[in-house]
Parts: sequence; structure tokens; C-alpha cells
Amino acid sequence: MKKLFAFTLAEVLVTLGIIGVVSALTVPTLMQSHQRKTYVTQLNQVYNLFSQAFLQYMNEKNALNLHEAGLTSSAEVRNFMNKYFNIVQSCTTFTDCFSDDAYHNMNGTALTNSSYWPGSTNAPCFVLANGSAVCLEHSKYHNSSYGHITIDINGKGGPNVAGRDLFFVTYYNDGSIDEDNIPPSCRTSGTGCGSGKTNPQDVRTAIGANCRTRSDAKGCFGLILNNNWEMPY
Repeated sequence: MKKLFAFTLAEVLVTLGIIGVVSALTVPTLMQSHQRKTYVTQLNQVYNLFSQAFLQYMNEKNALNLHEAGLTSSAEVRNFMNKYFNIVQSCTTFTDCFSDDAYHNMNGTALTNSSYWPGSTNAPCFVLANGSAVCLEHSKYHNSSYGHITIDINGKGGPNVAGRDLFFVTYYNDGSIDEDNIPPSCRTSGTGCGSGKTNPQDVRTAIGANCRTRSDAKGCFGLILNNNWEMPY
């Protein structure tokens, strides 16, 4: 008679236990990595929408920059958004588009609206067809050289954390989008970047050094740019 070999119940249980331990150690990491990629993909989509719209706006106006094209008032911002974006909702107040709940940084500290929304300039806010909420400040408010865009990549959805789904970015007069407070000379010639800094990457690194704990929503976007659209934090 032939002998039949099989695993014992103890061996099966040991194997299942090992699989369970390995899964418990690796699955959370894989899920976090996937979530980071999802956040960055959604942010990159909004970034591309604005980059293309700014370029098209300047071309159609035969203008060399956004200020010359006329993006200098809240009324023109609304015209710009309605022409170049698929708008689902134009919002009367900030919380019509963004979360009603408080936003936080990654350290858990609550942020006030003034930390990430240029409300003093009455920046118009919108919900885009992809579900993102955005507020666009006109460039004239800052001596025509730049303006701010507040972005929540999933609108009223969570986690409502700066650097995860909330970003406060700067668009410059040439239509480029970058981290806040990078002087024009630094962006074009590497001069005037600040002490010890010789290029925009250095400025982004400095601003983003405390992106987890900042009291505003700045810094994290620059780190993503520096890391080729990867979330390194």
C-alpha cells in the first residue's frame, strides 16, 4: 500500500500564523503608500489643469504674463474659471466648497482659515468636476507678481489635513505654479534665494522642513515638487 503524506493541523496553523503576522506588518505600510500616491495623483491633476488654463489664457489674450492678460480682479477670476474649467459649483462662502470641519496639520494642530485661505482678498471658490475644491486669488493683490490657490483635492471629504488633501500653493505671473515665497530672481537665475540657497529646490526644502507642524498649509507642496511628485513625508 502507498503511504499518503499531508500537512498536519499544527503545521497548517503555524503557516497561517506566519502569514497573518507578515500581513499585519506589511499591509498597513502598503495601504499608506497607496494613499500617498492617491493624494499626489489628485494634486497633480489639479496642478495640470491650472497650468494648462494659465497658458491658454495668456495665449488667447496675446499676453506675456497673467497680469497683462487681465487676471487682476475677483470678477476676472470667475470669468477665467468658468471658461477654462468644468465647474460644478461656484461657492458663496468658503465652507460651501470646503469642509465645514476644522483643518489640521499632520501634528494635529488646528488651522484657522487665514492659514490657508486668502479670505482677505475675497478669493472666489469653486468645486471642479473631479471633486476638488479650489479658491483662486487674483494676482493684482500682490503687486501683480503672484497669487495664491487653495486646493482641497477631495472637497469636503477627509482627512482635512494640510499636506495630505489640503494644499496652499502660489502661481506666478508667468503662469507657473510653485511653493510660496520663491523670489523671481531665484526662479530665473538662482540669485536672491536667501542665505545659503542657490536655487528654488533649496527654498522649497527650507520652507518644507517643518511641513508636518506648520501653523499654515505651506511647505509640503514644495517637497512634493522636489521629489518628482512623490510624497516624502
